[in-house]
Amino acid sequence: MALSEDSPRVVVRSCAPSEVAVVHGLIVELARYERAEQEVALTVETLRSDMAQGRFECFVAEASGQIVGMALHHARYSTWKGLTWYLEDLVVTEPWRGQGVGRSLFRAVAAHARSVNAKRLEWQVLDWNEPAIGFYKTLGASLTDTWLNGRLTDEDLATLPSPANFAAHG
Repeated sequence: MALSEDSPRVVVRSCAPSEVAVVHGLIVELARYERAEQEVALTVETLRSDMAQGRFECFVAEASGQIVGMALHHARYSTWKGLTWYLEDLVVTEPWRGQGVGRSLFRAVAAHARSVNAKRLEWQVLDWNEPAIGFYKTLGASLTDTWLNGRLTDEDLATLPSPANFAAHG
């Protein structure tokens, strides 16, 4: 789908499996911007496999035959609302920022969330990332500081004992 109202030179479409390495490069670019490049443990092969298994969806923004941005998103489930949609990452390469590419990608994810009847669209933004905060506010987003993020790493999960009476189903 071409989203000419935002950026006439950009087309937003689903990512092809052959483009996963470019998406991975954008993930690394984002991590570098967020001062956390060393945290990226995901390989191109894992990303490709996870995409093939339907663990996430990805839109790319293409301009002049080159991918200049991406939005990786997936389903979540809320015990209060039902199906929700989560925007994991939205990245636009530096030379294309401020030209409507991010807005086009975000709108594509929002349209997808509506198409699957998601009850809300969620994402996170770092509290120091003023350009991103400003971007989301221009879209009418509400940002809240009332929820804290919880996380266990894979190392934490490996050392956390399972309850004695736990039977995993799989």
